[in-house]
Amino acid sequence: MKAIFAAGLTALLVQPALADDKLTLMLDWFVNPDHGPIIVAQEKGFFKDAGLEVEVIAPADPADPPKLVAAGRADLAVSYQPQLHLQVHEGLPLVRIGTLIATPLNCLMVKADSGIETPADLKGKKIGYSVSGVESALINAMLTGAGLSMDDVEMINVNWSLSPALMTGQVDATIGAYRNFELTQMRIEGAEGRCLFVEEQGVPNYDELIFVANPDRLDREIATRFLQAVERGANYIVNHPEDAWTTFSATAPDLRDELNTQAWKDTVPRFAQSPAALDQGRYARFETFLHDQKLVDSIRPVSDFAIDLGAPE
Repeated sequence: MKAIFAAGLTALLVQPALADDKLTLMLDWFVNPDHGPIIVAQEKGFFKDAGLEVEVIAPADPADPPKLVAAGRADLAVSYQPQLHLQVHEGLPLVRIGTLIATPLNCLMVKADSGIETPADLKGKKIGYSVSGVESALINAMLTGAGLSMDDVEMINVNWSLSPALMTGQVDATIGAYRNFELTQMRIEGAEGRCLFVEEQGVPNYDELIFVANPDRLDREIATRFLQAVERGANYIVNHPEDAWTTFSATAPDLRDELNTQAWKDTVPRFAQSPAALDQGRYARFETFLHDQKLVDSIRPVSDFAIDLGAPE
C-alpha cells in the first residue's frame, strides 16, 4: 500500500503545470508612459498571477492595431474612444472592453505668449492638425461655443509635426497635441506652450485610451483576468509611485529621459483605476456629439461599441 501511495504521489507531483493562456496585445504606439499599468503588470508578474502570458506588441503603423483585432490577427488592442465610434459605424467588428486612460489627453495647444486665451481668440488664426474627422469636430465644437465657425479659421494639415509647426510659426495653434507630452517637448526645445482643454470648451468628456476586442472572438473570462491584472498595475502605480516608475523606466533606456520622466508624472493621475468599469452615459453622449457633428449618420446604442465585462451577459 505504501508503495502504491508513493507511486501515486510521485505521479501527481510530476504532472505538468497548466499552461498560461496566451494573449496578444497591440499597443497604439511605441511603449511610453501612457502604457504604464500594462508594463507594470507585465514586469511585476500580475499577468502571470492571472494565468496569462501576454505578448505586448508595438505597431509598425499606429492605424493598424484595431484593424488587426477586427481581422482576428490580435486578441486586444489599445485604441481611442473617438475613433472606436467611427470604426464601428464603418462596420469594423470592435468593442471596448476596458479603459486605460480615463480622461482626454488631446488639447488645443498654443504658445504661452500667443495672446490666445479662449477659443474666441482663434478668429483669423491658422490651426494645425494631423488627422481629419474627429479633430475637426473638436475644433468645430470649441469654435461654436465661442460664437465662431470653421470659416473663421484656416485648418492646415501638418502631419505629425504639431510642436515644430507651432514653434516655427507655421500655425498659431494645433489640435491633436497631447497635454502630457507636447507641452514638455516644447519646453525642452526652448518654447513655452499652453493648453486649452477640449473637455472645458464644449466637447463631451471621453476616454482617451481604451482596450478593444473583436466581440465575435472575445473570451470574456480571459479578458476579465487581463483587466484585473491591468487594474493591479494601475493601483500599484498609485500606491508605490517610486518603485512603479523604476520598474517601468528600466524596460528601455530612452524611457528615463527628461520628456518621459515628466510625461509619467503628468499621466499617472489619468490612469483608469477600474479599467473594466463602463460609464454608459459618457459613451452615449460622445456618440450623440459625433452625430451632431455629422461624423456619423445615426446614433447607435452603447452596447454596439462598449461592454462591461463585469455585468451579466
